Amino acid sequence: MPTSQRSIKVDPQCADAVDLAREAAAEVAGVMGLGDYLGCRADDDRVVSHLFACPHPGYRGWRWSVTVARASRSKTVTVDEVVLLPGDGALLAASWLPWAERIQPGDVTPGLLMPSPIDDPRLEPGYTDGEHAADADPTEQSTIRTVIAEFGLGRERVLSQFGRDEATERWLAGDGGPDNQMTRLAPGVCETCGFFVRLQGSLGDLFGACANAFSPSDGSVVSVDHGCGAHSSVVTEERTDELPAPAWETIEWDEPISLFD
Repeated sequence: MPTSQRSIKVDPQCADAVDLAREAAAEVAGVMGLGDYLGCRADDDRVVSHLFACPHPGYRGWRWSVTVARASRSKTVTVDEVVLLPGDGALLAASWLPWAERIQPGDVTPGLLMPSPIDDPRLEPGYTDGEHAADADPTEQSTIRTVIAEFGLGRERVLSQFGRDEATERWLAGDGGPDNQMTRLAPGVCETCGFFVRLQGSLGDLFGACANAFSPSDGSVVSVDHGCGAHSSVVTEERTDELPAPAWETIEWDEPISLFD
């Protein structure tokens, strides 16, 4: 019968080898220390693990486990292994995540490369007209490649429909979208603003870039229904201050007058 399907009895001789287990654990623990004895458990026939607390503050809830065993018909118990194992409520490190899943928007800094997977659903193959799409002067190659460059093509990969939909949802939910206090208090929306530069392609139906240096969205993508207080329709009211009536003063010169009298 397999071990997992039958009851395993604690071997008495292995269970009594507490001092042997303590000595082995103390040797491995070193400066981390060895705490109180916590008991033992049977791992298999003539195989027992003795547990000791770990008092180190950096390993709260961890336990030293010393596995001892003896051969069949032998009375000599030997140490099999000494390991540090987490117990209930132990302080554990966060679950490991691949780097590609840990990276977040905004994490790319100068000098850091962020490769796009070959099967990135946000991208799809573009039209490159052969292997010379990256040439500095495509007009010297052919008229076809000139037209390609004018239409913004010539890239090995371009945004897929999934990539455009994902960008649309992210931009609409961001600071440049319509659902924020800035838009609610704005005198008009970006679509009617003179500083609004509409994007090309299908994304241009909903988005553009702000070109107003005084807007908090300057240089950023904004939706057509976004707005701010720097709308081009806001103009300075011209005020002309009326000058007061001139004051006239006459002086008689019939008789000499001294200013010092």
